[in-house]
Amino acid sequence: MSNKIISILGPTNTGKTYLAIERMLDFNNGVIGFPLRLLAREVYDKVCLKAGKSRVALITGEEKIIPNNANYYLCTVESMPTDINFEFAAIDEIQMCADPERGHIFTNRLLHYRGDKLTMFLGSDTMKNKISELIPSCEFIYRERLSKLTFSGYKKISRINPRSALIAFSTDEVYSLAEFVRRQKGGAAIVMGSLSPKTRNSQVEMYQSGDVDYLIATDAIGMGINMNINSVYFNSLKKFDGKNLRKLRNSEIGQIAGRAGRHINDGNFGTTGDCEPLSEEQIEKLENHKFDEIINIFWRNHDLDFSSSENLIRSLNKKPDSEYLIKNKDLLDENIFRSLVSEKKILKFQDNTLQNQLLWECCQIPDFTKSSYNEHRDIIVKVFNFLISDKGTIPNLWMKQQISALENYEGNIDALANRISHVRTWSYVSNKRNWVENSSFWTHITKSIEDKLSDKLHEELSKNFVDKRISILSKSLSQDIERKTKISENNEVYVDDQYVGNIKGLKIEFDYSSKLQTDLKSIRKAARNASQSELVSKISEILNNLDQIQLREDLGLYFENQKIAEIQKGKNYLHPEIKLFCDDTVENKYQEKLHLNLKQYIQKKINHELQDLISIENPKSENSYIRGICYQLFENHGVIKRETIKNLIQKLNPEEKKELRKKGIKIGRYHLYQPRMIRPNALKLKTTLLKNFFSHTEIAQPNFGINFAKNFSGSKEILLICGFETFHNMIVRVDILERLFLQIMQKMQNDKFKIDSSMLNLLGCSKEDMEKLLVQLQYKQIKNKDNDEVEFIYLPKKNIKKGIAKKINSSFSILKRLQNNQKNNLDLKLK
Repeated sequence: MSNKIISILGPTNTGKTYLAIERMLDFNNGVIGFPLRLLAREVYDKVCLKAGKSRVALITGEEKIIPNNANYYLCTVESMPTDINFEFAAIDEIQMCADPERGHIFTNRLLHYRGDKLTMFLGSDTMKNKISELIPSCEFIYRERLSKLTFSGYKKISRINPRSALIAFSTDEVYSLAEFVRRQKGGAAIVMGSLSPKTRNSQVEMYQSGDVDYLIATDAIGMGINMNINSVYFNSLKKFDGKNLRKLRNSEIGQIAGRAGRHINDGNFGTTGDCEPLSEEQIEKLENHKFDEIINIFWRNHDLDFSSSENLIRSLNKKPDSEYLIKNKDLLDENIFRSLVSEKKILKFQDNTLQNQLLWECCQIPDFTKSSYNEHRDIIVKVFNFLISDKGTIPNLWMKQQISALENYEGNIDALANRISHVRTWSYVSNKRNWVENSSFWTHITKSIEDKLSDKLHEELSKNFVDKRISILSKSLSQDIERKTKISENNEVYVDDQYVGNIKGLKIEFDYSSKLQTDLKSIRKAARNASQSELVSKISEILNNLDQIQLREDLGLYFENQKIAEIQKGKNYLHPEIKLFCDDTVENKYQEKLHLNLKQYIQKKINHELQDLISIENPKSENSYIRGICYQLFENHGVIKRETIKNLIQKLNPEEKKELRKKGIKIGRYHLYQPRMIRPNALKLKTTLLKNFFSHTEIAQPNFGINFAKNFSGSKEILLICGFETFHNMIVRVDILERLFLQIMQKMQNDKFKIDSSMLNLLGCSKEDMEKLLVQLQYKQIKNKDNDEVEFIYLPKKNIKKGIAKKINSSFSILKRLQNNQKNNLDLKLK
């Protein structure tokens, strides 16, 4: 039997999977690959009963159970081990080779995955010619259906008998049908591919136990789900395949209809609702399980060259050698990889074999949430950057931040299902070897959260599939029926003449009040489809009027007072990232164009308003002292205390100081700062960017125009960034502080001076506050012996020795004389 290859082909209910399980257990070890995680889990439970848990492994993207002595592996096709030799190997539902999204995985297994002694392919007879052309040595066994399948015609939903399944092809239809059946029949269970295995199993158990007599399902029922179903009724014969709304192929109808009648019990199928009728030719083929052969199957090169990103892309672009194979197009992992390596600035990416392999593996993180392209891409970037960091793993703190918000078991069906899809992402990441710090802990946590959310979702589904609403909007649930939708001049959206919401920014804000209560998903979808052109037009308007965009303190980007995006943390606070608030129905190309233009516009605004600060980020100067001062000033956001870098300043000659002044830097008595960077517009932008970079930290600052304030609560560091120095309970603007110093110099006589009205007016403070401030500036009060007036003399606390104080005072006198000489010279020139 060495290297024998067999294809077991035939319609549903022929016992193909049961046969594969039995044959696997005849060998010392074996593996079976399934198209769905829930099927792998279902067969895993069955094999555990036969062989014992200690000998059976389960491997999917989100779950790994691998005992030390495991002999039999049940896996999703993508997760089948490639580093273990098995005596037996089988691939279930081999006709999935023709699937546009995952077909290349099944084709790879068909061409390359083998058991040492026996390989089995299980699936539809439509694959026979393709398998024989690609694998001439393969033997074929055709299995007849164990029971008869008969067409029963059209029936109204209200007249469909118990133990029946109603088939729909969107979540909207499933929920709406379930609500209708609940009102008419008392309840129904739900089966959809998007449900977690635990939720799905709980729903199936509810049906199998007889708690409900009806099942509402998508085409997920078509693969491997064995239930006591007598009849299958189609509510539609069209489905949205991710790109287009298309008619089902006969083989797809047969796969689903074949779930009626199990083992030796006969079954029947028919149509209901607004489903289009089946032709006589279709009915004959479905009853006799005769379907057109699969013409082409999808393929992608598996022998990838990771030596460089260019070589990897070249190997991905390789065309198949066989005329029977079609290269996959528009695969998400390829698109993201190409995008990221073309924008290396967002990655700490080194174009070598190791990092190319790692980035490619990150790009294959599944998009369970079906979120926007940019959000999924951001997750991949963050994961990759963690993995190539010095630590080499995703840290616990970051994982905690991603998962903490998901550990919420309240909310409606949509909220719970959405959290489950997000948890699945982090469950997948946690199950990757050596990706996560304390991976076993996070694997356990994500599994626990998914199970609890699944239980809650089952509870919500069982209690109420969709919120009740009886109105004109509940008719015409078929996905292919176009609703009457219009948008008013005020951006109000109407479906079937019923108001459903408004277009706000680039999203639709649905109204859940009055008649609508909680809206049906089908209505939301109709509104979104109708609004696509309006939203694209809005994007064009924004792109043509970028100068009208406002960045506000809430970090939002507003156009015509409507929020369209927000800034998010980037590599530093002067280079933020942009997150769009755009409806998912808008095509990626429009979203990406808007995203790029908004990012460029914001960066242009930053470069203009904060030109002086940006110019010292990487100063072009041959002088190391100037570069050091610029670096320190940039790191302190444009304001720094002079005393912290006095050693560098002392080493500057007049020409070098002049060079600093050309860069917009003022060397003051107390601070180095950039005057233009503490003006209102620059300061407002700078504090908004800092607030964004430090995760929405509130930055308290005085109102613009205030020179002096008392008892102002705020961080000293933040206040200094905003241009204010702190003296106990007083704050003074740094440029005003320098002007005060100059006034003191002008008024000083014999190293002493008195407070006058010009000083008080400059700061806008009382004489008492000025006296307290001067003490903080290390001036000492003394009384004039001649008239008892209070005067001030500079006397630093560190220099209490008289001689030192004299020396300092003398230096002030010298400065004063120099200023007077300059003034006299100027007067002479004017004369």
